[in-house]
Amino acid sequence: MPLKLTALPDVPRWAALAAHAVPLATLPSGLWRVALVAGLPMADMPVEGWGETLYVLGLSVVSECLALLTLGLVRGWGEVVPGWVPLIGGRRVRPLAAVVPALLGAAGLFLITGWFVYAAYADLGPGVTDNAIRQTILVACYAPLLLWAPLLIAVTVAYYRRRTRGAGPAWTPVSVAASK
Repeated sequence: MPLKLTALPDVPRWAALAAHAVPLATLPSGLWRVALVAGLPMADMPVEGWGETLYVLGLSVVSECLALLTLGLVRGWGEVVPGWVPLIGGRRVRPLAAVVPALLGAAGLFLITGWFVYAAYADLGPGVTDNAIRQTILVACYAPLLLWAPLLIAVTVAYYRRRTRGAGPAWTPVSVAASK
């Protein structure tokens, strides 16, 4: 039985799969952080105080919400703003209004990934844990995040191609002579 994905009919199957994979790739790290806040021995230093707790939980929620936005690149709400959105509900989404933030987000993800890889190899700070089992769990939960940026770029390119295929530019310049 084939996997049923929710996507627009003209979305390539691989793009729909990639878009649905992004929230799944971010989920293990979020669950790791929730376990850390819940008091499970995930790291050598536990989360202390309300400020740290809110930060760690907020990071998990924001990450998952941003990952879920990738689904907009394969669903109808990525082409027409839902009617319940104040002021702009029902308007068409210009392709670049989705493509530019998505590519900037992917670039940011690549930069963050690069920094953390560099920091780990340059030994710039204390490790999260010295325990081999906890280190394995940490890597298993955070390794899927490496897929986020490449999957986002692939889905964004597919979105752009699909939305601009034969449509010409996203905007039409107005001639000064034509407006007189």
